[in-house]
Amino acid sequence: MNVSDTEIVNSILMEEGMQPVNEPEEAEVIFINTCSIRENAEERVWNRLKEFKALKRERKDRDMTVGVLGCMAERIREQIMEKEELVDLVVGPDAYRDLPKLLSDVDDGQKAANTILSLEETYADIKPVRRNDNGVSAFVTIMRGCDNMCAFCVVPFTRGRERSRTAESIIEELQELSDQGYKEVTLLGQNVNSYDDGEHSFADLMYKASQVDPEMRIRFSSPHPKDFPEELLEIIAEQPNLCNYIHIPAQSGNNEVLERMRRPYTREQYLELVEKMREIIPGVTLSTDIITGFCGETEEEHEDTMSLMAKVKYDLAYMFAYSERGRTLAQRKYEDDVPEDVKKRRLSEIIEQQMNIQEELNKKEIGRRHLVLVEGTSKRSDEQLCGRTDTNKMVVFDREEHIEKGDYVEVTITDCTSATLMGDLIKKSSIQEYSRETVAA
Repeated sequence: MNVSDTEIVNSILMEEGMQPVNEPEEAEVIFINTCSIRENAEERVWNRLKEFKALKRERKDRDMTVGVLGCMAERIREQIMEKEELVDLVVGPDAYRDLPKLLSDVDDGQKAANTILSLEETYADIKPVRRNDNGVSAFVTIMRGCDNMCAFCVVPFTRGRERSRTAESIIEELQELSDQGYKEVTLLGQNVNSYDDGEHSFADLMYKASQVDPEMRIRFSSPHPKDFPEELLEIIAEQPNLCNYIHIPAQSGNNEVLERMRRPYTREQYLELVEKMREIIPGVTLSTDIITGFCGETEEEHEDTMSLMAKVKYDLAYMFAYSERGRTLAQRKYEDDVPEDVKKRRLSEIIEQQMNIQEELNKKEIGRRHLVLVEGTSKRSDEQLCGRTDTNKMVVFDREEHIEKGDYVEVTITDCTSATLMGDLIKKSSIQEYSRETVAA
């Protein structure tokens, strides 16, 4: 989501005649787009701001403006602007349109800030400027904010209440991306299956998105287990360009912890949803978010999370030790009472188990055929290309001259690690050709 926000900021500033540069040393204005969800993300921001303060002191030839954008802006505004004097301006995620005026205020010698949250702002009319993507995959934000108020999460306080873009504006942006040659788009929202523009549900939007270009894959992130419509699963199963991959955050495998987290589902309901996903979408892969060491978590509750992960067998998991966030219900109501060494040990156990599960699942891929969207050259060798399957698994295979970034290719999987599949190229293909072959087979 921060990548998407950065693309909006690029557009606003370039409309003012500014141009992006490649290195901080070349810049007259530097923004750090921030995240408040995890403590270590905020620590990285603080360290980067200190680096830029030092760079600013060194730059005696011309002025340099440093600003903070996004989720940290309102939370740490006073500290970074007045106490630490690390930045010249602070801009919240709903105030990017105000950037030109705020920069003008800084040029006049003032400190500048706007962290007001909006009930309407979606930036639907701003065309993002995508500079740092691969030209193959893009992000499209379909809604902003969140109404769920999970006990551990600061997002409702930093990004405000839910509001959805119109389906028309989203479909228009998807068409533009298709015209520009993009082959894969991820629809973004804090809780995408709450999408509602007054006329269309998220299932409606996904169907409309699938019709824009049959050769453009559509993914989405992130849904909530509490309101996942069966209609959406059926649409994913029916449309070949809607990817058979779903990120479905569990957070915990224990009902008491889920209740403390204010997650309005039980372990049993979650497992029932997973079963329904696999029944309706054969071959679907699943990923999740897991928080270990949440307030009051016992060893038995930790074991329940381990057993949930072992039962579901996720293809990918984002795993974190709980870090207390200011203004959240957990901070106000609960004690962060799980010792750090216990959190680290539990996280290590979860990660080790998950890596074993991923390797086990990837070994089952050996011998299977997949349609892979080529994203570019492999990190390990210029002689190899890499790309993702429909099910979001990274595949590496030997380069051939007639294959380029953005092509679809069919690949037979020959080997794997816990993170990557290796394969042999069969032929160049397409979504429609591959889906017809699969049905025929």
